[in-house]
Amino acid sequence: MNAPSHPLVRLFTQRFSCTPRGARLARQLALVCLDDWGIPEGTRLSDDAGLLVAELASNAATHGRVLGRDFELRMTLLGGDPHSAGVLRLEVSDPRRERRPAVLPQACQAESGYGLRIVDALAADWGVSDRVIGKTVWAELAAVRAPALHGRPMSGD
Repeated sequence: MNAPSHPLVRLFTQRFSCTPRGARLARQLALVCLDDWGIPEGTRLSDDAGLLVAELASNAATHGRVLGRDFELRMTLLGGDPHSAGVLRLEVSDPRRERRPAVLPQACQAESGYGLRIVDALAADWGVSDRVIGKTVWAELAAVRAPALHGRPMSGD
């Protein structure tokens, strides 16, 4: 078996109710978790991750909702070597496989449909994968290695 190119540094998984409140809680808890991992709030990585989690969780609560089912947030921080950046992978899974996200053509004065443009602009890469039940929408951000802050190994700037 081949060794992974990026060793696992941190992993976080939590389920939330498929509601607007659940989406807000997912973003808030993601920011707390990132801060605990040494990526302080207010850094570029934390801010970008917060926006991505907010958008993906909101889409799950709005378009992926199935009565009685939750959505799941999974964050994985993969470390690079001392000379390269690591990766922060954000995944939001919901029970609606048939409702797949797509970047829509820009519509004049549209009131919605801009969220995936934000994901597309911020993420180094993103996509959708099927699950046994539902789908997972994932996005990746470069996690820049920097000198430790207060004994923490990763920084967002």
